[in-house]
Amino acid sequence: MRFETLDQWLAWQETLHPSAIDLGLERPGRVLQALGLATPSHRVITVAGTNGKGSSVAMLESILLAAGYRVGSYTSPHLLRYNERIRLNGAAVEDARICAAFARIDAARGDTSLTYFEFGTLAALQIFAEADLDVAVLEVGLGGRLDAVNLLDADVALITAIDVDHAAWLGDSREVIAVEKAGIMRPQRPAVCSDPQPPQSLIEHAHTRQAVLYCLGNNFDYRSQQDGWAYEDEQGPLPGLPRPALVGQMQLQNAAGVIRALRCLGDTLPVNTQAIRQGLLSVSLPGRLQRLPGIPEVILDVAHNPQSAQALADNLAAMPCAGRSLAVVGMLADKDIASVLRIMAPAIDDWFLAGLDVWRGADCDTLVAALEGEGIGPYRCHLSVTEALATAREQAGEQDRIIVFGSFHTVAEALAEPGGHGHAL
Repeated sequence: MRFETLDQWLAWQETLHPSAIDLGLERPGRVLQALGLATPSHRVITVAGTNGKGSSVAMLESILLAAGYRVGSYTSPHLLRYNERIRLNGAAVEDARICAAFARIDAARGDTSLTYFEFGTLAALQIFAEADLDVAVLEVGLGGRLDAVNLLDADVALITAIDVDHAAWLGDSREVIAVEKAGIMRPQRPAVCSDPQPPQSLIEHAHTRQAVLYCLGNNFDYRSQQDGWAYEDEQGPLPGLPRPALVGQMQLQNAAGVIRALRCLGDTLPVNTQAIRQGLLSVSLPGRLQRLPGIPEVILDVAHNPQSAQALADNLAAMPCAGRSLAVVGMLADKDIASVLRIMAPAIDDWFLAGLDVWRGADCDTLVAALEGEGIGPYRCHLSVTEALATAREQAGEQDRIIVFGSFHTVAEALAEPGGHGHAL
C-alpha cells in the first residue's frame, strides 16, 4: 500500500492530477473497467441537480433503510470528515476500508491520473461492490453528463432543482445547465425531475435519450396540509404523510421527487407507506438549517447560490426572530456573490464577513465590494469564519440570531470550533 493513513492518501490525491476539476468519463472509465465495477449487482439511484441533492439522498437513504434494505450512499463535499462521503447502512465508512479501496484503485489505474473527486468516487463504487448491497444512492458532484458518478448506469435518475451555478464548467443558463444534469438519464429507464419548473431543454433531452420522464406538477405532485402533506401520482395517493425532519419549504418538493423515484423501482425494491413515514421522520443532514445549541441562536446553512439563498431567506422569514439577524458569510470567488448577498439582505441586520483560505476562496475585500455594490451594510471584515463568528457572538443579544452561510467551507469551520456540533432544527 502506497500510504498508511487516510490523510496521507488524500494529500497525495490533491497533487496527482494537473487540475482539480477535469470533467470527463474516459480516464476514470478506464480504471472502472480495470476494477471490474462497470456492472454492479445492486440497484443504482443517481441524483443530480443544483439544490436539494443532499436532502434527496438523505431521504432516499433513510426511507430505504427503514424498508430494511442494505444501502450505500455517496455524497460530496464533506463537512468535517472525509468519511462522511461514503456511507454503508447509514454509517460513515472507517478509514481502513477507504484506504484499502484507494490501494486497489492505485494498483488498477496504471499511468492514468485521477482527480481527488474521481479517486473518491471510484473508492465508493469499490466499497459498495464489496458490501453486498441492495441499492446504492449516488450524488453527482458537478453537472452530471461528465461527472465520474455517471460512469454507472442509473436504474432511476433523480434531478432536483436546477439553477445557475458552476457556470465556468456547466454554462450560464438553466437551459444549458439542465442538459448537463440530464446526462444521467438512460434510455428506457425512469428519470424523475422534482424541479417544479423544469427547463424545456431537460424535457427535450429526455425525449431524445428515450428516457421515461416523470415531472413534478405533471406526472406526480404534492399538497401541503395542516398536519402534514399528501403525495399523489398515477399509482395512487399517499395522504397524511409527516413533514420531513429536514426543515425548509423546499423539502416537500424534494420528498415528492424521492417518493416518485422509489415508486419507479417498486418491482425490485418495494417500499411501503410505513417505511416512507419512518424515513421522513428520522432523516437528518448536517449544514441545512442546522442549529447550534446555546444562546444566541446560531443557524448554519450551506446556501451558496441564488436559488438556495432565496430558499434560506424564505425559511428565515417563516421563522421570525424577536431580535436582530446577524450574518456570518464566507463564499467561494466563483459564485454569484452579489446576487446571493442581495437576496439575503432583507433578512439580515448586520454582516460579519469572512475570507476563506481555501482553493477558490473569496477574500474579505471581494465580499466588501459585492456588499457595497449592492448598497448593503453595515459590515465588519474578518480573516476567518471562526473570528467572524466569535465577533458576532460578542455583538449578539439573547434575542438575536446568527446565520452562518455561503459555502460548505463556511459551515464546516463553524462546526469545527469547540462546541460547534449542532443538531437539526
